[in-house]
Order: sequence, then C-alpha cells, then structure tokens
Amino acid sequence: MKFNAPAAFLALAGLVAAEVPQEHCHEAVIRAVKIELEKNNPLAIADPVFALLGNAAAAEGAPNVAAADLDCLQQITADQAFSNAKAEGSVDGQVTALLYAALERNTLSVGEASKLCTTVTATNPEIAAITRIQDPASAEGKAGNKQAILDLAVQIAKVGGDPLKATEAGTFAPGQIGDPTAAGNTCNDADDAVGCIISQNLLVVEATDAEIQAAVAAAGGAGNANAGKKNNGNKNSAKDNKKNKNNNANNGGAAADGCNAAGGNNNNNAGNNNNNNAGAGAGAGGAANAANIQAFTGALGGAAPAVTFEAGSARPFTVNGNTFTTAQAALTRSCDIQNNQCFNAANGGQLAGGTAQCQQQQTECLAQVATSAAAASKARRAAVTSGRRSSRF
Repeated sequence: MKFNAPAAFLALAGLVAAEVPQEHCHEAVIRAVKIELEKNNPLAIADPVFALLGNAAAAEGAPNVAAADLDCLQQITADQAFSNAKAEGSVDGQVTALLYAALERNTLSVGEASKLCTTVTATNPEIAAITRIQDPASAEGKAGNKQAILDLAVQIAKVGGDPLKATEAGTFAPGQIGDPTAAGNTCNDADDAVGCIISQNLLVVEATDAEIQAAVAAAGGAGNANAGKKNNGNKNSAKDNKKNKNNNANNGGAAADGCNAAGGNNNNNAGNNNNNNAGAGAGAGGAANAANIQAFTGALGGAAPAVTFEAGSARPFTVNGNTFTTAQAALTRSCDIQNNQCFNAANGGQLAGGTAQCQQQQTECLAQVATSAAAASKARRAAVTSGRRSSRF
C-alpha cells in the first residue's frame, strides 16, 4: 500500500482527527477499532489510521509515543483496543483489534515492505502473535502474507470469533514495481463505511476457507483468551460457539476455558472428582497442589507455563495467574501461551526457522493434553484415596 507523502502531510495540517487521510481502504475496521480505543486511551492516540501512515505522519497523531517506537504504533493501538474489549468481554471488539493489527501499513513505493515493530512488546499475546500484512509486490509480502492471514485466523478463533474473518485483513493485488505514482492497485475512501477494498472488490483472498479451518484445527481449535477476566468468556454466546463448531471438535473442545456450557464437551472436568475432597487429608491435598501437570517438554521460544492444581477451588487449575475449571482447558491455554512466545521469538528474529516450527510444536503440545489431564486426574485420585486411608488411623 502506498500514499502520497506531501499530500498526506498537508492534509494532516488542516484536518481534525476524524478526517485524517490514508489509509481508509479497511474503513470498517478502522472505525471499529477507534470505538474500542476511545474507551481507554492513555496515550491519547488521535485516530487508529495514523498508525497506518509513515512515521512522520504517525507522530502527528500520537505525540505521546516515543519517536523510536513509531514503527510499533499500529501494535500499540491494537493492543490497547484489545485490552479494552477484553475487559468488557467483547469478542467482536477483540476480533476487530486483531484484524487491525494485521493490516498492511503504507510505504513510499510499490514493492517496499514496512518495518516491523521491534522496540515494544504487546501486553496481549494474541496481538503479539500477529504479523502485519506487507505490500503484495514485496518479497516479504509474497512470502508471508498467506501465513499472516492463517496466523490471524488462529488468534481470532482463540478469542471465540469466526476465523474466516481473517481474510478481511488482506490487501490488494500486487502493483507494478517502479510505478512513478506509487499508487499500486489501491483505493482510499474515508466515506465508504464498509471499506473500499471490500466494496470495490479489490481484496485478494490469501487463504481458502478450508486452509483457514485446517490451520485453526492444527492449532488446537477455538480457545478462550479471556481466561483472566471476570466471567471468563461467558460473553462468548452460543452463536460464537456455533461458528466455531468445526474447530471445537478438535481436542473435544478442550481449548475452551470450561465456562462455555454450550460447548458440551468442556465439562468433562478431569480433575473435578477431587474438588470436594479438600478435607480428605491435608497431606494429600498438599501433594496434589504442588504438582505441575504440564508434562510437555518442547521448549521452542520457552517452556510451556506450569499448570498447577488447588484442591477445593471452584476453578482449581491455574496458568500464569489465570484460573480454569478443567485440566484440559488449563493445559491447552499453557500450550497457547507457549505458542505465542514461540511466534514472538520467530517474528522478532530470536528464533531461526520461521513460525512453522511453532505450529508444529503447538500441535504436539495439544496432542499431549488429554494424556496429561488423565494422568493428573489419576494421580490426584490416588493421593486423595491415600489421604483418606491415613485419616482412619
């Protein structure tokens, strides 16, 4: 995507935030993200569209963001919008923030890729896992745009959204390198509420529905990234669950956090047989509480976070401070966090070999969830039984 720099800067001087120029081809996404951002906007970012411009223009719309971090303004904006939506339990808001995080950023010429964010780490791993779409005529765009869409779909599914929406973050057909206008095959219409890339049928679909569904299935199906917030995903309606029925079939719906009753299979509660046994022997309870039931040993990007158990709790399983009702859900979340760490390392250049190896590790981690949950349940039952026997003497 390209923009006319002089025109953009002149327009910035005379327009209020709501009328900032470029890039408006995904206008529906920009408007929706602006709504989420304005709920809590500590950096006083004027408008999400500024992050899609070059750094000089971006600085005009985000004066409180350090100059060294302007390449990260899009991620910063998406991260704040995602946090706001997550706090309210809005799946749609989180999906919008994810879509926005993936949008292509303007560059000065056809075939030029934008600089990726390297100075700021997103607070939400879902945002951190997103890779920005690049100019389709660039080497980076040709090599990575399809994978970026698939990675986006995985994250959308994890928050309970429709992963097929990921294609809406796509870009245009490649322009001609050397084009003196630097226009490429683009459009820009701030008055088109849908987004001119959609309404003018200019969007290139990078991945088929089948490819997206396969990517989501390989990543473990739909999960719930809202584990740490109040009500833990109760806002994920039956409609959202229905959208993800093909994804939830993988791992028996284990990627959910146990609160989505419509999921049916989420209530197997591998560890719940022991939840009422807290008084059956302090020694047994202590032994059960101390164990890390995450047995997966893969460590690309870092080890999977520990999954601990607290007897007697309504949500007895804990991962990184977030609680779950079932061992399956907690173990799956542990795998998801590791996957996000791996993606961050691969995208940040700390891990050679690309993100495909992260997906493979995620598949292996999820494949071990059922076994680990069953083993943990068996061990806890044995510990509780032993505690009961000891209490008789």
